[in-house]
Amino acid sequence: MLVACSLLPSPSNKYYHRSSLLLHSKLVYLTTAMLPLLRFLIGIALVSNSSLVSKVAVEASNFSKAHAHTGKVEPFTPGDPKIKLDGKATSILKAGKPYQTQVQSGQSGGRGLVIQDVDAPTHIVWDRILDFDNYGNMVPKCFESKNYKIIDHKPTKANNFLEKEIFTRMKVGFPMLKLEYFIRHFVYIQHHKALTWTLDYTKESDFDDSCGYWYIAPHPDNPEEKTRLYYSVGVSMFDWVPKFVVDFMSSKALTDATAWVKKFSEIEWAKEVAKGGSSRSSSAGMQMKNRGVLFALPFFGNGKKQEEEERLAKEAAEQAAREVQAALEEKKKMFVVRAGFRRYLLVSLVVVLAVYNINTMVAGGFFKCKSA
Repeated sequence: MLVACSLLPSPSNKYYHRSSLLLHSKLVYLTTAMLPLLRFLIGIALVSNSSLVSKVAVEASNFSKAHAHTGKVEPFTPGDPKIKLDGKATSILKAGKPYQTQVQSGQSGGRGLVIQDVDAPTHIVWDRILDFDNYGNMVPKCFESKNYKIIDHKPTKANNFLEKEIFTRMKVGFPMLKLEYFIRHFVYIQHHKALTWTLDYTKESDFDDSCGYWYIAPHPDNPEEKTRLYYSVGVSMFDWVPKFVVDFMSSKALTDATAWVKKFSEIEWAKEVAKGGSSRSSSAGMQMKNRGVLFALPFFGNGKKQEEEERLAKEAAEQAAREVQAALEEKKKMFVVRAGFRRYLLVSLVVVLAVYNINTMVAGGFFKCKSA
């Protein structure tokens, strides 16, 4: 009784009941006014701490457990998709934009296909696509990727000229959701200029199913220095996956995939040109050799022109490197801001709960003292 009343004014004071009632009414009003804020802060804190929510809500993937089935989506067949491009499609590609169309694939009917021209030779493009361990730094929504097994094959007609199988563990992130899945890549570069993939059905993935396809060909207008790439994917998601994730994986992921390959291939190609190790110089040398002795000696000013081209290429590579660094810094800054915002939310929650507890304690003490 004494402890409960110690927080209140002395009972001997003639204004005791009036001041206590006033204090209690103010605290009740303050707490009632802050309850909506409390609910809002709790909701924001839960949404912002997406990693915690996802770990609690989604624990489907399992490296040691087999998938529920061995394939629902029909796998892609490696090889040329044989897409005829009209004038409109060509103009879109020349503008540096992706062109979307449909491709027939077995019994599955039409599938979305994206075509993209890249200002880099095919070997540069293949290096980016096959760099699975670095996908977390290149691919949108992907924050972790690591190969866990590689199997080399001798290409023969019996195995459809399969060269290699690459097994990769990938994680992609969305608001309030993290998905992990295991991919089995089939490499057919030498004979089919293609790469296909399915899920690794010996592992349990957060995707119900996933199959995909890359076809990489030298550009018809400039085969030495440019690439025309083709990309398609088929995905089946579980019912518990939110609709916005399904929409992203089935539509926007198509153009995002070709966009990151184009961006990082062109950055790498600019670096090679700046170093003087590009195939551009060797290609030019072959052309001069084929034209005969007349062109064996360079014309006046060609040296300066070559120096200028190398300087411009070096500047382009440096600019590309700065852009990548700026993007990484911005990503780091956003992470710091998000971490600070979460800390602010937690502190706000503590303050609100403290006010509520004080009000409860004071009100309880008041009524106990009054009854006494």
